[in-house]
Amino acid sequence: MAAGPAGIVWQTPANPPERQDYIFRDGRRYVRPYYFEFISHVKNRWAGKTIVDLFTDEFKGRPREYYVHAVKCGRLQVDDQMVHADYVVQSSQKISHFLHRHEPPVLGGDITILQNEADVVTVCKPASVPVHPCGQYRKNTVVAVHRLDRLVSGLLIFAKNADKAESFRQQIEASLLQKEYVAKVVGVFPDGEQTVNANVHFNAREGRSTAEVCDGDGKAPIGKQACTKFQRICTDGIHSIVLCKPVTGRTHQIRVHLKHIGYPIANDEVYLSKNFSPRSSKGTRINRATTLACSLPSSDPDSCADLGNNDTNKDTEADEEFSIDPMCTNCPNLAPVGYDADEEALWLHCVRYTGPDWSYECPYPDWAFLDNVSRKKLKS
Repeated sequence: MAAGPAGIVWQTPANPPERQDYIFRDGRRYVRPYYFEFISHVKNRWAGKTIVDLFTDEFKGRPREYYVHAVKCGRLQVDDQMVHADYVVQSSQKISHFLHRHEPPVLGGDITILQNEADVVTVCKPASVPVHPCGQYRKNTVVAVHRLDRLVSGLLIFAKNADKAESFRQQIEASLLQKEYVAKVVGVFPDGEQTVNANVHFNAREGRSTAEVCDGDGKAPIGKQACTKFQRICTDGIHSIVLCKPVTGRTHQIRVHLKHIGYPIANDEVYLSKNFSPRSSKGTRINRATTLACSLPSSDPDSCADLGNNDTNKDTEADEEFSIDPMCTNCPNLAPVGYDADEEALWLHCVRYTGPDWSYECPYPDWAFLDNVSRKKLKS
């Protein structure tokens, strides 16, 4: 636990999640909000800015007034010391941001253990659960040898010891592994193996990739070389179930290659919808007026002393209660501001990993069975 502002127990990455940390509601698994210390070190381009200017410019999810008050209350510290709002930071200094952390919920499906061997355990990851801590996710995650995108479900492999992990790493780097996915796509996918060679360029700001090919004008594609092989398993005339074998491993490669050839995943809003709103334009910033009226205590510095002792910490149901923090820009909601409550599992599922002398499989999801014929094909 971290030593932050008085009266509050602050968690750090060293604190593992526990069963009582979770709340299940409407088919989703929420994390009970908790106090957490975020630690960063001043980058060279940050040096020379005031602590308030730095956070206002670099972490735009909260208004400037929040950061001013956080400094006054010791929620923002430099080298474990309280500072004033005009304090100028220097390169490599430690900055601690103590806040009330709300994690986005994930779908509430179980994580099923598939194989449990001496050196390896494999599991079936539900869609929407990130593999490892990233962004707003820390407790609502799993950790594995290889990675699946958050919205993708299916096979995950865990090495139980360093030697096995190193063996997997070497096989991955030597391109000795074959990955297989199934996807449910729009339309009647062509019969026979279809190979797509199209460079993939990922735009981190927008959170999506584009497929690029040389169009004969002499300009080389800016994306990374990418190749995926596809094979139709079955179709009902409206959708098709397609086996996907990525030869390379680029961000969103299967998804963008399927869109590139005209058969996007049938529920993939990022690559299916013409009205896609890029990540950079989504309204995730907190409304200033609402935040300042409802969240921040009075301007009296003495008000900071009671931030951890607020009695209005009851949710509507007794078994879902959690502490309401008067400075928190997400309270009294369980989910953080900007969370998409309508998010669903992507129809893309990892079914098999094969190495030089091993193979692990995962059951097919329910959406892959279009009819009894497809069920027989997938089971065979």
